[in-house]
Amino acid sequence: MDFNTSIYLDSRRAVKGSTNIFPVKLKVYSKLTKKKKLYSTNVSLTEIQFGNIFNPKKRLNKKDKDIQLYLNEFEERANNVAKDLTPFTFLTFEKKLFRNKTAGISVLFHYKQKIASLRKNNQIGTASNYDLSLKSIGTFVLNKVEFIDLQQKEKEINKAVKNLTFYDINDQWLKDYENFMIVDNLKSTTTVSMYLRCLRTIFNDAISQNDIKQDIYPFGINRGKYQIPVSSKTKKALKNEEISLLFNSKPNTKEQEKAKDFWFLSYALYGMNFKDILLLKKKNIIEESLVYYREKTKTTKKGNLSEISIHLNDYAKSIINKYAKNIESDDNYIFSILLESDDAYEQKRKIKNFVSFVNLHFNKYAKSLGFNFKISTYWARHSFATLSIRNGVSMEFISEALNHSNLSVTKNYFAGFEDDTKKEFSNNLMNF
Repeated sequence: MDFNTSIYLDSRRAVKGSTNIFPVKLKVYSKLTKKKKLYSTNVSLTEIQFGNIFNPKKRLNKKDKDIQLYLNEFEERANNVAKDLTPFTFLTFEKKLFRNKTAGISVLFHYKQKIASLRKNNQIGTASNYDLSLKSIGTFVLNKVEFIDLQQKEKEINKAVKNLTFYDINDQWLKDYENFMIVDNLKSTTTVSMYLRCLRTIFNDAISQNDIKQDIYPFGINRGKYQIPVSSKTKKALKNEEISLLFNSKPNTKEQEKAKDFWFLSYALYGMNFKDILLLKKKNIIEESLVYYREKTKTTKKGNLSEISIHLNDYAKSIINKYAKNIESDDNYIFSILLESDDAYEQKRKIKNFVSFVNLHFNKYAKSLGFNFKISTYWARHSFATLSIRNGVSMEFISEALNHSNLSVTKNYFAGFEDDTKKEFSNNLMNF
């Protein structure tokens, strides 16, 4: 073992208001770091009492027997916690020792732990997904979809998931959850899939922390395991003539003009995500190119970040010059939507509001031109990929432009496009 434990009377300083009563502590020694730490047991004794309690030949009264039993159980629990740590670290040991005894198998505890960690890393959107996943589990446990108000809903859900353990969740439980969410709660397969992927990660976290055993893991493709449903939405993209109409027509209002400018800026920057656009700083512009890292991959691919370099065409330059604020420092944002002083929550709010603004006014603009379907900001990315395919651009270039991790990801991405796009791509294959 990488550690030693013992119950120790800390006689260096008496407890407040006494001269001969000292705190009893748990002493833990790490063989790896050659360091020791003392932890409170919430028990204080005189030296005589302490000696008597740990003297096997001494007859004890009921009070001292209870103290002896409590201290022995405290040390035993500490040993059990430490034994599951590989390697032993004081930080993890302390987290596990001083939490509720049933926290390790509690679904709620691990969700809260995950959400807190994500928020600490400023992954606000992902934290929100886990929060929604937990709430969906609560509505399923309650078997209820309608509530008086949000406050009552929050209260009932917290109560419902409080006693839910990993041992309660198996293949049938997950099937029932899926059916409830889709049939009773009218959620899409995509939404249910997202919630269940969060739950699956929570299971994996609990297993990696040695809080539960691998054999109760309910997900998988084997018999008796549950497979998360996969929904592949058809990716919508504009046709050449539609893009041309939107690009060459004149908007009716200043708001529509701004929405159009930023939609086509995303398109011109290889379908660049709006969050990445709004986070661009002066230092990202290097001569004729825009060089950056996708915000989405900064936390998921820390060891394998791919730098993206985009040549700035004349249109992209014109929009940047049109909306760029007075930039003094390399660390100033190019556009005035975000402020350097904004925290992660404020950034998320502003980005969400700006995307909503673009979607609202770009669709008003499109409707005035006869479009009878809604076009979101994400269509810019799909339209870039589609037009590239139609122009005979190689899959390798598109993969690099979209910042996909490998070519198979791009192929899966392409698989979601409408059939006419695939048909044009196939026909162009033989145009040598």
